[in-house]
Amino acid sequence: MPLAIVIAGANTHDVKLLASTLDAVVIERPSAEEGPQHLCADAGYEGKNALQSITARHYTPHVRSRGEEKNERQAGKKPRRWVVEVTASWLNRFRKLLVRFEKKADNYLALLHFACALIVWRKIIPVHV
Repeated sequence: MPLAIVIAGANTHDVKLLASTLDAVVIERPSAEEGPQHLCADAGYEGKNALQSITARHYTPHVRSRGEEKNERQAGKKPRRWVVEVTASWLNRFRKLLVRFEKKADNYLALLHFACALIVWRKIIPVHV
């Protein structure tokens, strides 16, 4: 599940929302004495500004280039999906969120928070036992 939600237009690139997403994290981060916090990202975050945003917020960046992940793939095993892709897939199951009809961004953001809470609830307490 995401630790932060930031909304923007559909034509906004992810790297432009990196700083605001890292600033919107809702859980308390561990202190520096407990060790560094790591942030894994794909090739879209290789730019100088993205790396500066990550290090300015006291994360250790781990950015993979495009061919690096393909070389590490083991034979006979499926590639793992990124957490963001899985979360987007879960959120797309809510028809109200799939196409945005809300005019106010705050209303849409509230629906996103509600959907995330519902997903967490369903993962913690399974309905079909």
